Amino acid sequence: MVVSAGKSKGKLRWSKLYTFSCFRPEESDGAASSKKDVHVLGQAGFSRVVFCNEPVKHKVKPFKYPNNYISTTKYNVVTFLPKALFEQFRRVANLYFLMAAVLSASPFSPFSQVSLIAPLVFVVGISMLKEAVEDWQRFLQDLNVNSRTVKTLLGNGIFEDKLWKELCVGDVVKVSKNEYFPSDLLLICSSYDDGLCYVETMNLDGETNLKIKRCLEVTLGMNEDEEFGRFRAVVRCEDPNPSLYTFVGNLDIDNQSYPLSPCQVLLRDSKLRNTDYIYGVVIFTGKDTKAVRNSTMSPSKRSRIERKMDNVIYLLFSVLLLISLVSSVGSALVLKYDMAEWWYLRLQHDDQFFNPSRPVLSFIVQFVRALMLYGYLIPISLYVSIEVVKVLQAMLINKDIQMYDEVTCKSVEARTSNLNEELGQVEMILSDKTGTLTCNQMEFRKCSIAGISYGGDVNEVDVAASKRMNVDVEGYGFSMCESDTTRESFEMFEFSVADIIARNAALGGKDGTDNPINENAKISNERKESVIKGFNFRDDRLMNNNWIYRSNINDVTMFFRVLALCHTGIPLEDDQTDHKLKYEAESPEEVAFLIASQEFGFQFCRRTQSTMVLKEVDPSSRKVLQREYKLLNLLEFSSSRKRMSVIVSDEDGQIFLLCKGADSIIFNKLGENGTLYQQETTSHLSNYAEDGFRTLAFAYRKIETGEYKHWSKIFTQAKTTIGPEREELLEKASEMIEKDLILLGVAAVEDKLQKGVPECIDKLAQAGLKIWLLTGDKKETAINIGFACSLLRQDMKQFDISLSKEAESNNQLKASKEEILGQIESSYRLMHEESDEHAAFGLVIDGKALEIALKSDVQDKFLQLAVNCASVLCCRVSPKQKALITRLVKEYTGKTTLAIGDGANDVGMIQEADIGVGISGMEGMQAVMASDFSLPQFRFLERLLIVHGHWCYKRISKMVLYFVYKNIAFGLTLFYYELYTSFSGEVLYDDWYMVTFNVMLTSLPVIALGAFEQDVSADVCLQFPALYRQGQKNVHFNWSRIIGWILNGIVASLVIFLANIYILSPNAFRKDGETSDISHLGAITYTCIIWTVNCQIALIINHFTWIQHLFIWGSIVLWYIFLLGYSFLPPNYSNRAFHILLEAVGGAPIYWMVTLLVVIVSLLPYFLHVAIQRTFYPMDDHVIQEMKHYKKDVTENKMWLREQQNSQQMTQIGFSARVDAKVRSFTQQLNDSKQMVTRSVTNSPIYKSLLTNRSFF
Repeated sequence: MVVSAGKSKGKLRWSKLYTFSCFRPEESDGAASSKKDVHVLGQAGFSRVVFCNEPVKHKVKPFKYPNNYISTTKYNVVTFLPKALFEQFRRVANLYFLMAAVLSASPFSPFSQVSLIAPLVFVVGISMLKEAVEDWQRFLQDLNVNSRTVKTLLGNGIFEDKLWKELCVGDVVKVSKNEYFPSDLLLICSSYDDGLCYVETMNLDGETNLKIKRCLEVTLGMNEDEEFGRFRAVVRCEDPNPSLYTFVGNLDIDNQSYPLSPCQVLLRDSKLRNTDYIYGVVIFTGKDTKAVRNSTMSPSKRSRIERKMDNVIYLLFSVLLLISLVSSVGSALVLKYDMAEWWYLRLQHDDQFFNPSRPVLSFIVQFVRALMLYGYLIPISLYVSIEVVKVLQAMLINKDIQMYDEVTCKSVEARTSNLNEELGQVEMILSDKTGTLTCNQMEFRKCSIAGISYGGDVNEVDVAASKRMNVDVEGYGFSMCESDTTRESFEMFEFSVADIIARNAALGGKDGTDNPINENAKISNERKESVIKGFNFRDDRLMNNNWIYRSNINDVTMFFRVLALCHTGIPLEDDQTDHKLKYEAESPEEVAFLIASQEFGFQFCRRTQSTMVLKEVDPSSRKVLQREYKLLNLLEFSSSRKRMSVIVSDEDGQIFLLCKGADSIIFNKLGENGTLYQQETTSHLSNYAEDGFRTLAFAYRKIETGEYKHWSKIFTQAKTTIGPEREELLEKASEMIEKDLILLGVAAVEDKLQKGVPECIDKLAQAGLKIWLLTGDKKETAINIGFACSLLRQDMKQFDISLSKEAESNNQLKASKEEILGQIESSYRLMHEESDEHAAFGLVIDGKALEIALKSDVQDKFLQLAVNCASVLCCRVSPKQKALITRLVKEYTGKTTLAIGDGANDVGMIQEADIGVGISGMEGMQAVMASDFSLPQFRFLERLLIVHGHWCYKRISKMVLYFVYKNIAFGLTLFYYELYTSFSGEVLYDDWYMVTFNVMLTSLPVIALGAFEQDVSADVCLQFPALYRQGQKNVHFNWSRIIGWILNGIVASLVIFLANIYILSPNAFRKDGETSDISHLGAITYTCIIWTVNCQIALIINHFTWIQHLFIWGSIVLWYIFLLGYSFLPPNYSNRAFHILLEAVGGAPIYWMVTLLVVIVSLLPYFLHVAIQRTFYPMDDHVIQEMKHYKKDVTENKMWLREQQNSQQMTQIGFSARVDAKVRSFTQQLNDSKQMVTRSVTNSPIYKSLLTNRSFF
């Protein structure tokens, strides 16, 4: 039967096909625990009561529960103001200026209240506005999820669309195929007769395998909308909790109570698959659902630079206190000992500022006044400028067309801009696997049949290594092959020559002199995109029915039959005209096998309860025949069995057992005559594993009729047994029949990586990042992916940390802890005893061992081992363990961590990491809504970090250092004037000069610097990923740089002040002999500062655009415009600046001469420093900049390539590391071959006779 989507009920009763109770995987543990825990219902933690189809009862206490609305925002209308203000005033600078604004109301303030309060309000207001905008974006995403609809029973059997957020506990809903469950539901019935449904939980636990759920027998008959109008029941169950895999409850219906297990619960964010529809009752909503319980509130994260910036502010505040103390002490001493004699001042005893009889009071007042006067040392506009810049940076990241995915029509999104510069300092990446590295698709790639491998024998690592060595790896491999027979080698050679030519062409290489850097730029290019989804196999020996010409035709035919018959899949109707079918099955591997068998000429086209129909090519007649096989038994796959078998009889009455499973299991069940191809198959398995493919071995046996009848009686008796011994009896029965198998071969499927994943990981490794893989999948799957994406390599020494079966069964914590500790210590000892400099180490640990390794008295030793390994793979990891690992790694290493995932099970680690990244390519949005950045695909992480992260780190570092410089250069001139005037308390500059300095005249250039600065272009960043290490080492924002810029500011302030004082004071200012007063001195000194700080920023910019030019030179012009306009105001408003530009300083030549001289001398120290550094101590980016400036990348390409090679770091993971290892392996093999040939020649009689004759002559 081909299942059509239009039918209301699937006629297959899957429960009749399956043998073991493990077809309901959750029941084995969950159901048992449920039955044990039923007696706790009604007690604390198990008090929830749900009235099915009576949601009205849940609108009043005590049964009132939260609605289904969810929120991932930081703020709401009530909490925004207090929480946002707290965020702003936990910044030291803002707290200081709040204090200054309060003190401005006092009579001893040196400035007006407006000049102090206005900048603070502006700065805090802009920052709070930015927070509000970002949170609004989160709110809109929440609104999108909350506004989804689901069919909900309204009464009288009528189902209508209802918003997710409006769902209530007790509502009956109808969910259709490929829809997400809106809340946690109790399964009532499904489109299948026996109440089965398939659920994809990828967004919860990362598993691609479909989970089977089954309703209770009592609710099976409710399969029409109208019947639910009369449906009433009560669910008594556990209270809300985050456990995804347990559930305890009872269903009370018709005065009977039925126990519930996890098998009847459908979790929010799971997806209905392979089932037309289900009916369910809402039992948990909104924040009570298990998926939401696994997430936490969005944490407030701050970057390392921002945290270090607080320390810089503390330093500047210390300087402020010091000079305030100097000013106040100096003022008190001068007042006490000198000012009393200055009769012309006429000091009054009631003057609190200058009272000769009370110098201590004067000291206190002057100290407070100095704190406000020198406040310009603290850059108030720094925070708001950084906020503005980060928003602009986030906009540029979002608009980067190179990070737009055409498949999903999504682009990168910076969900928060607080962490832009943190992207440039990442050292540890913790990644999920399913949906993050892989794209949840399986492809049939290779197979080994009767000891011959099909699908290509050379992988991209071999090709790249051979190109680097300039040798023909295929020819070399062929000549070195000693295990194959002549026939096998010849059959391999038929394809391998064409294979290597195609691969070399795909890689774009013609000879060994090609660019060794670019050879890996498109690692996956030779993997042509599969035309047929799920099938990416290339081998003309099997395609187009060419397999019928093989010498081992019987083995090939039987192999394809096992592919087509040993499964639980269902064929679906397809509208395509090529008569190809689509398939649905429990696992994506089964779908790939069915598609492959169809392409090879064995199409599985129909199944009934007891038959399976194939359309297969007959090798003798070469015609397509339809054959019917009777399905006698199905022994399904389980995690403990690791194999699956079907027993079928063909049209001639012959009975066959067809089996597929893990190679280790199948090999142990082979008969004496079934191991003919085992040695060759084992070799192929090793090659497939190195390529990162999942493999399953295929075998069969023919069963005599009498043997089958005898076994069938035993099996039927075991199957009908009721009690705990049923499982054991069934397993023994299966062991009786699954023996003496004949090995056919193995099939290799690829858990298809997302596009560009190997290239991305290679670049990240070159950039100095370590990558940990945290997955809920089993160990074998994780290792396969580790090889596929080059986190592991064949020559890597792999530490496997796991509990022995004895320790697991004993369940004794102390013994388990000692075992794990012993494994960790021995692994660490082996690591340190290793003498090979190229040795790389990988660590693989499963969930149970990890649970012990993360305990407080073991975790330090575990982390010590793990952080010293090149790669770490954690398998069977729970969501909580992911979050715990992330936190421990972050705390133990002190390094910046980035966590990336795509499902609800990744939310914990995403929020725990310094930077959380969610994959938005899949439909689930839990990870995205909890993340700081979202990517449509993993490959965009390369550009996000290596390009934008590098740029943002350098931009923000330069911004902060420049702010420190310019505020010191400006603020210290006030202090110098205070010293010069004997602590008179006079302010050198007009109030409005002070206000406009940070807000208007120096703000735009620094914003342009932070938004558009580039030390090198994006292409160069990707060509030289080692540049990223500057951020990891914090080269551009360390204390030596900070102190250097502080000293630069001090020098500039001294030059500016001293030059103006000693040039202007003793000389006539104008031609009529007029000398400069405080207004003239203040305006000229301020002009010098504006010119100096704006020219300084021009010197530190590497990448100029018209925007930078406009803002830098425009700011200088703006000062003159402001001064001109301000001077035209009436004297009551302009004060000392009345007509100062046109009538005073503007017409004085000395004004312009002093400005020019001061700017040159002030910038000379920095200019000399840069010249010396670039000449004698250049950094990597300096060398690249000069090469790009002189176009060496074009005119002298070899020099450019040499620099690329020199910049490459020796890595232990990534494609380049695998190629390096393969080159060393090939070189060693070549050397061994040469030595072997040399020995054979020198030991030959002919050679010895030649030597003898030569010595004779």
